[in-house]
Amino acid sequence: MLITDVIQSLPSKGGSNDLLSFKSNRTSFILAISYTETSTIPGLTVAGANTELLKYTPAADAEYIYYGKCKCIDTIPATPDGKPTPAIISKTALDLSNIPISIVDSGSKIKPILPYVNIDSDSGKNILQEPALEIDNVIKNYDMGKLLGKELTKINETIIIGESIPGGTTTALGVMQALGFDGYNKVSSSMPDNPNELKNMVVEKALLRSKMRSGDCSNDPFRAIANFGDPLMPTIVGLAEEIISRKHKIILAGGTQMCCILALLKSLNVSLRDNICIGTTSYIINDKKSDILGLMNTISDEVPIFYIDLLLENSTKKGLRSYSEGFVKEGAGAGGTSIAAFLNNHNLTREQFLHKLEENYVRTIEKPRLVYTNK
Repeated sequence: MLITDVIQSLPSKGGSNDLLSFKSNRTSFILAISYTETSTIPGLTVAGANTELLKYTPAADAEYIYYGKCKCIDTIPATPDGKPTPAIISKTALDLSNIPISIVDSGSKIKPILPYVNIDSDSGKNILQEPALEIDNVIKNYDMGKLLGKELTKINETIIIGESIPGGTTTALGVMQALGFDGYNKVSSSMPDNPNELKNMVVEKALLRSKMRSGDCSNDPFRAIANFGDPLMPTIVGLAEEIISRKHKIILAGGTQMCCILALLKSLNVSLRDNICIGTTSYIINDKKSDILGLMNTISDEVPIFYIDLLLENSTKKGLRSYSEGFVKEGAGAGGTSIAAFLNNHNLTREQFLHKLEENYVRTIEKPRLVYTNK
């Protein structure tokens, strides 16, 4: 089976030669975790069972990828009806490919119980009510990201960057609007019924609060982040800029949030040719309630978007099939890590991947529930 039969690119975006350039036996995965109070706006996200649990989600994702279970909280990272965190896909991909993992804490509320890099950032504020961050915090996170990028390129050729931050598509929308890239009705959601109108309203009111209009920050990306973003953005932007400057490869593992990272890099006049791509799942591409291609067409025609169909509609597990039905779709680096797993192992089939994924689901989602309910 050809790798291009498994990993596809959007029309006019990239090709097999571009894809293979991201293959390397010196690949590592960075999961950046953070928190924004914007996520507590009712109806915005289902990344946590309630607003109190939302702050645990990023740390729980990190722990799940490391251990196959959580330590910061006593619940399995899944909805009550068994829809698992996308970290289960990332863990499966990383286990199959033996790609090393690093966690970067850029403003999370709850710290994961594992070794991690600490950016020492504040958490993000609710952009509906006040600016997200102090400008000094934004610049510090950016500088810390650049320092980390410098060190990572000493030992890696390809670096996969994923994220975990509830409410992150709304802050991404806010920043893109401030930069002058129209994201209304284009960012994705973890829910089938994407609350686009609510997200648009939050951003419109945030712009009014700040006495700004769309495009007012086109030449000042740090101001856009400070007013409408979250602590994760400057860290990933600094990290990506430094990696690109050293001619190493980056897979931005995620969906429409990663379009915001590209928009910020473009506003900083960073070249987006050759060394960077988005790696995501087919569930983002097929989502009728968002438009990643439309977003990319407004930002850059140089960055390929690669995606993978993991055949989850064929799963025997209802919680995994839900991804093909519009739930969750992406997160915690799921698409990018899966793409890297297949790039680095030409003998791997999607059927083998799905089997391993279902094994992880049984071990970490079903069996703990049976123990907990004494059934």
